[in-house]
Amino acid sequence: MQAHPIVSREEWLTARRALLLKEKEATRARDRLNAERLALPWVRVDKAYLFDTPKGRQTLAELFDGRSQLIVYHFMMGPDWQAGCPGCSFLADHLDGALAHLNHHDVTLTAVSRAPLAKIEAYKARMGWHFPWASAFGSDFNFDYHVSFSQEELAGDEITYNFTNLPSSEGHDELPGLSAFYRDEQGQVFHTYSSYARGPEELIGTLMILDRAPKGRNETGTMDFVRRHDEYEDKPGHGCCG
Repeated sequence: MQAHPIVSREEWLTARRALLLKEKEATRARDRLNAERLALPWVRVDKAYLFDTPKGRQTLAELFDGRSQLIVYHFMMGPDWQAGCPGCSFLADHLDGALAHLNHHDVTLTAVSRAPLAKIEAYKARMGWHFPWASAFGSDFNFDYHVSFSQEELAGDEITYNFTNLPSSEGHDELPGLSAFYRDEQGQVFHTYSSYARGPEELIGTLMILDRAPKGRNETGTMDFVRRHDEYEDKPGHGCCG
């Protein structure tokens, strides 16, 4: 932890007001960025994708669940994995509370992974989550949206991830991301946005809180402190109302 000068309240207020000006500019910059994001052109999705869900096989259009907007979190959990990625699990811990608000604002949120549905359902039950989660097992969906990579791709020189060609040595069979889609009144589906790597980080409310804590994220590598929520060794004891 860096050393901090100890100052008077008046000196602290001067420093805090100076920082506030930068925070306000960052907020205005975020608003401008959001406007540019909404202004992106769209791509019609003509390819047919099928997903396994607790409701049976569904198309991409059916994942919208009657709404016009769909957010897909590309959750890292491959076909042979027994548990989901700890980092994706950290993000997923923040999703359930948003569902009611999103659904009543014409937005459906679902996770999608290549793991078979039975593995997804077992892990979801372990974690106590309720958000929708579909399996793209046997589908090209994850490969087409550049979050899954074949052994042939990984054996080559480069992979394409986060809109960049990267050395395949930096790749993995599964990587995280987020994609947005729109369905019009005629049932046509459009891809409107995707974000990868640290792009979806703002969905993780815990990080936003830590950014305001005295020690910040207190990490030596990106989210190196994160564990699945049932794997922390120092779980607090139950109180009298637990």
